[in-house]
This record gives sequence, C-alpha cells and structure tokens, in this order.
Amino acid sequence: MSTDIPKPTAIFPDLAGKTVLVTGASRGIGRAIAEEFAKQKSHLMLVDINEQVRETAAAIASTFGTKADFRVASVTDSAQVKQVVEETVESSENGFYVLVNNAGITRDSTFKKMDRVNWDAVMKTNLDSCFNMTKQVCDSMVDRNWGRIINISSVNGQKGAFGQVNYSAAKAGMHGFTKALALEVARKSVTVNTISPGYIGTKMVMAIPKDVLDSKIIPQIPMGRLGKPEEVAGLVAYLASEEAAFVTGANIAINGGQHMF
Repeated sequence: MSTDIPKPTAIFPDLAGKTVLVTGASRGIGRAIAEEFAKQKSHLMLVDINEQVRETAAAIASTFGTKADFRVASVTDSAQVKQVVEETVESSENGFYVLVNNAGITRDSTFKKMDRVNWDAVMKTNLDSCFNMTKQVCDSMVDRNWGRIINISSVNGQKGAFGQVNYSAAKAGMHGFTKALALEVARKSVTVNTISPGYIGTKMVMAIPKDVLDSKIIPQIPMGRLGKPEEVAGLVAYLASEEAAFVTGANIAINGGQHMF
C-alpha cells in the first residue's frame, strides 16, 4: 500500500465572504456560532422559527461589519427549507460552504407519560431537520469539492437522560447520520462531524432553578461549572477550518468531563 499522501482535491477557501448557514441561530449556542463566523467576515444566513433572529442578525451585522441575513422559517418544513436555500444561493456567489445544524427543542417527560405529539415534535426538529437542511446543500458542496457540515447533538444523545427518551433518541440519531454521510462524501473534501455539548450556560439552562443546578447538575461535571456558548462556537470554528480537514465522521464531546467514552 502506498504511503504517499494524495494532494487534496480542493484548496481551503478563506471563509471571508463565503456563506455559512446556521440553524437555531437566534440565541444561545446558535448565536455564539454565528458570531464566531462573523469574526471571520463570513456571510451569514441565520435560520430560526423564533422572530428574535431578526434582532440577532441586525446586531451581528452591526457589531462585526459583515453580511448577516436571516429567515424566520421552520427547519421541520422541507418546502420552507428549500425556499430559504434557493433564495440564498441566488444572492450569494457560490452557495453554502458551511452548514451548522443547531436547531433543537426539548419536550421532556417520562416515557410512561410521553405522547406521540411530543415525540414527533422533538424528532422532527432535532433529527428530521438535519435531513431537510443537509439535503439542500450537500450536493453543491460535493460539486465544489469542499464543504463542512457540523451537527450539534448533546451529551444526552451519548448517555441518555431520565425523562428524555425523545430527545436522547433524536440526538443519538444525529451520530448515525453524521457517520454514514461522512463516508459518502469524504473523497470530495466534504467533512461531516458531530459536536455533543454537555450543560452550557444558555438561557434555557440558566432557567433551571439555581438549587437544582447547584445540587444536581454542577456536581456531575468534574470541571465544576457550566460550559460557555463561546466554547462550543470555538470548536465549531475549528471543525470548519483547514486544520480540521482530516477530521470527519467524528463525534466530539465538550462537556467538562461529565461523560467520557
């Protein structure tokens, strides 16, 4: 077997001016990811069902001096997703270079009490959305011989969580999606990876009563603190970089040591 390292099929593009699509981008981890790419002067397309994405896009454009468009759309609706992508491609030079599938919701209850409505809502938002978004951008990345698809999962997709059968199943499904797709597109210099955050200090997590955080959650984390959205965003930026060109099909944990595997 030859040990010669083949030349890459494409030269890493400077992401300045290149379009990056982030879902679930109105706040929390999604907003931090968008801001990280804004620092690189990427052109952003922020997608969220929450109207707050309008304010987020405006604030990012003003703060970082880069283009930040937005769409209020549901990632569970394949027709809406198709429209968003087509409109963005028409207004950009070369389509999407990076896709970050970050949209997600929780509808927690024990399995005994869980109904089909809350099962379907979580599966559609957290897992079906990966198919909907990736389906619309993957072919163009393959044709270009360069692309980055980064899926934001969860520590609970790795270890499970009481009262989160739906959420854990959806987030675990993202790992399988990542690994299989990575195999299909690797030779075209398109990488597909998953990031699995633990408890991050987002608005949703900080809404947990302080006594619960202090007595039940923080003690499970060896580092003794919540993660920061910016720390997750930094990992996303790495996976989108040239330095990560040989990383694909991976699931990278960022949980302060809460779960090691």
